[in-house]
Amino acid sequence: MTAAGRLPALLREQAFRRYWTGQTVSLFGDRITQIALPLLAVLTLDAGPAQMGWLTAAGLLPNLLFSVHAGVRADRSGRRRRMMIAADLGRALTLASVPVAWALGLLGLGQLYAVAFTAGTLSVLFDVCDAALFVSLVPADRYVEGNSLLNGSRAMSFMGGTSAAGLLVQLLSAPVALLADTASYLASAWQLSRIRPVEPPAATHAEGGLTAGFRHLGRSRILRGYYGAVTTLNLFNFAFQAVFVLYATTELGLGPGLLGAVLGCGAVGSVLGALLTGRIVRGLGTGRAALLGLFAFPAPLVLVPLARGPVPVTAACLLLAEFGSGFGVMLLDIAGGSLTASLIPDTLRSRVAGAARLFGYGIRPVGALAGGWLGSAIGLRPTLWIATAGALLGLVWALPSGTLRPAHPTPTAVRPAD
Repeated sequence: MTAAGRLPALLREQAFRRYWTGQTVSLFGDRITQIALPLLAVLTLDAGPAQMGWLTAAGLLPNLLFSVHAGVRADRSGRRRRMMIAADLGRALTLASVPVAWALGLLGLGQLYAVAFTAGTLSVLFDVCDAALFVSLVPADRYVEGNSLLNGSRAMSFMGGTSAAGLLVQLLSAPVALLADTASYLASAWQLSRIRPVEPPAATHAEGGLTAGFRHLGRSRILRGYYGAVTTLNLFNFAFQAVFVLYATTELGLGPGLLGAVLGCGAVGSVLGALLTGRIVRGLGTGRAALLGLFAFPAPLVLVPLARGPVPVTAACLLLAEFGSGFGVMLLDIAGGSLTASLIPDTLRSRVAGAARLFGYGIRPVGALAGGWLGSAIGLRPTLWIATAGALLGLVWALPSGTLRPAHPTPTAVRPAD
């Protein structure tokens, strides 16, 4: 068998392969910023718990402010690929400003907040467009395969990109490391410019505006339950993330290189999750697999506040936590993404994505600010305990929603909002 014959079927299709390549490169760059930006704030600008909460919230606030409007704009324009290219170029320019300001001695927390907010705004636009572009490239009966490939890249970026990020920060400094993410956005824009998919048609004003996505979510018991669960999980998970780097570096004593290595090794769980989710979905059905992911994602993180003792012991606790949580998040994202894609009509893709993002992502800055405030008020470890316990409350939404019932929902069963 030739090398091309061993590729997954979707990767043998040129358009999807270029799309997937651009996404993969960009995901690896994102891991660098995920590590470099908070480390830059902590190690270079002496940020405390409250400042870390504000920095995390600045990158997430655009989800609350712009998700719905971005979805409407994307559906009405019909030119989602072009909007994604513009978003990539804008993010590259925004991140490039950090090492420039640092080299000139002008970098401060205010600029980091502005960079995080601007990049977050452009990411909102990119992602709501991507929801429609994905179904332009992937047949409905291959959603799980397509989501597995994309999330497999994300898992590999957790493993390789996070480790590389820690080393780059340690060897080159955090500002210089950000240049790698700038290059990744340029690569993503180039790959998107090389495909010409037939996108879902542009929506008209008669088909609904700001409320159309919400109405579709409101009519579906499964979507209501699923996104309610995801929103709850995100609220507490981002309270956790807001103080995690500070906790790991100050209370547990992990340096940048060790932190990156621990997170990178722990991301093996994400890779395993991406590889096995297809089998799990075939065995349990899409809905049940998504429900399992809602539990398996947050539950292992209880090991983080439990971590005590010498650095090797605490690093091992973080490794196990990241491994288990990484497996769970891949299960949740692949099964959940395939479930929701099957329940949304093409003409509403971006608007439903925007409405769902308003809840699922818009709650994230609230969680980040709450995490920063709680970290300052009651300490980092108690904050992590509250966050890990609260994230499991999402199951209260999903269990009675009917998420357990649909093994493999039929896309033709959905209809757009009136």
